[in-house]
Amino acid sequence: MPKAIFWDNDGVLVDTEELYFKATQRVLADVGIALTEADYIELFLIQGRGAFHLATARGMSPAEVERLRSDRNLLYGQWLAEAPRTMDDVRQVLEALHGRYVMGVVTSSRKDHFDVIHAQTGLLKYFDFVLTAADVRRVKPDPEPYLRAVERSGFEASECLAIEDSARGLEAARAAGVPCIVVPTRLTRGCEFPGADCVLPALGDLLRRL
Repeated sequence: MPKAIFWDNDGVLVDTEELYFKATQRVLADVGIALTEADYIELFLIQGRGAFHLATARGMSPAEVERLRSDRNLLYGQWLAEAPRTMDDVRQVLEALHGRYVMGVVTSSRKDHFDVIHAQTGLLKYFDFVLTAADVRRVKPDPEPYLRAVERSGFEASECLAIEDSARGLEAARAAGVPCIVVPTRLTRGCEFPGADCVLPALGDLLRRL
């Protein structure tokens, strides 16, 4: 039985991944680059590489690429502010687990986006700590976010459990020595998850595993 549970944010706690895809797709389309859903899954959710290197390959300058990234972040932030987007069953699951485990959010989200997302969700009361991209030098699939989480928890990596929805998140957890359960979203359902402790069809199924 784990003593600490680490939760990914986008795709696990909140339904934001498709918004991020659409915002990235739109700004790249403005400069003639077509980003398909399959491209997004491979570049973001498997490799964790992002897509702005596609603009660099087209000859755009670093300043122009940074402008594109800024435009995407602004558009994504605007869409996030429209309404809270919690995943199905997440509130009930967190309520059931709260107080039984040390729990933290471990996300590659920018802190400003994370704050906008959770301004209305009411989910943060269930967590003992939060780690965003602002708290690490390297984001997932690098293991640093989970290594930091293990330190914050006060337990050994083997005593912790990560909840992820993507291959890059699974890779990060495994590299840190943290067991990982994957709950795929529509975008990641067709991916492979080698090394996952199990793959669950829905977040609500987690309660039967713990």
